[in-house]
Amino acid sequence: MSNNLLTPQELADELGVKISTVYHWSHIGYIPTVKLGNLLRFRRASIEIWLEKKEKKGRWSLVKIM
Repeated sequence: MSNNLLTPQELADELGVKISTVYHWSHIGYIPTVKLGNLLRFRRASIEIWLEKKEKKGRWSLVKIM
């Protein structure tokens, strides 16, 4: 199960952001968070879904190729 849950530091490392950013995002509800008592954890599957929703299509993907 521990492979499915990320610590704030692990998530920060994977996303390439500061750990303070991860805490801020969690605090404002921007990122899906699991609260276990005083501990913050992040489900890997939820983060992957969140990232997919944040992904934007490139400009050229909107152009039809004839």
